Amino acid sequence: MTEFLVSWLASTPTFAIPIMIACVGLIVSERAGVLNLGAEGLMAVGAMMAVMVTLRSGHPWAGIIAGVGAGMGLSLLFGLAVVVLRADQILAGLATVAMGAGLSGLIGRDYVHETVPGLDKITVPGLSDLPVVGPILFNQDPLAYFAVGLALAAWWLLMRTRFGLRLRAVGEDPAAADVAGVDVQMMQLGAVLASGAACGLAGAYLSVVASQVWVENMVAGRGWIAIGLVIFARWNPSRAILGALVFGGADALLPRLLATGADVPSYLMMMLPYALTILVLALPALFKVGRGAEPENLGKPYLRQDRR
Repeated sequence: MTEFLVSWLASTPTFAIPIMIACVGLIVSERAGVLNLGAEGLMAVGAMMAVMVTLRSGHPWAGIIAGVGAGMGLSLLFGLAVVVLRADQILAGLATVAMGAGLSGLIGRDYVHETVPGLDKITVPGLSDLPVVGPILFNQDPLAYFAVGLALAAWWLLMRTRFGLRLRAVGEDPAAADVAGVDVQMMQLGAVLASGAACGLAGAYLSVVASQVWVENMVAGRGWIAIGLVIFARWNPSRAILGALVFGGADALLPRLLATGADVPSYLMMMLPYALTILVLALPALFKVGRGAEPENLGKPYLRQDRR
């Protein structure tokens, strides 16, 4: 039993990291008042581009950087639509999902099932051999440690710096922020690009690090889970770490059970992360938990002539 638990917990970060990275980016965007529902499409282009560049260059880090760039490129289109042209954020987000899925399928059709070199795990001498905690905490890939640092850095930036205060002010009351001298459009566009970079990195992690291969639809709803995790984390990047581990643990459970030869209803287990997402979305509405955590101006376009 102990061996199963250690194996399950050690594999959980691989499933949790892409959700965590995407969630942190989405929190930054939503704190600036922009509802980005395009995470699924942004992750798809990031995953495809990362594999394509890795195969051509032979370097996984080059592929990961390309995945980040692909996510930023597609998010720029979304940002221009919702921030500059003031398109409906929900419709633009859904269009981004469709564009991401279409582009990744079209451009990446020659790279399906092509394997790529992944990242070596960082083994901390001495500590990685510790019983139970060693494989879980001290034998992970470098992006796993980077993701935790990214979430904590985002929390510090949003909650403890003047820049974060200005960004949150844009999401709460853009008219007041505008009067105070904040460039609302530039702040929102920058936040959207940050969310695109994070989602692209999350997709690159899925294809280059976790799977080391690319297939169509490999994101498989994880972008939607990241959106649900934003609500679970109450728009706080540090809480996204715990939430991602919960969702990642649920996602990692089925492969571990199958590896032991357990006779489990696989389709029921596969829907567990998505059932958790629905539960996360429903509970705050039912019990009015965390009211007030949501940015006041989330999803609403800002027109400067509305300034008081």
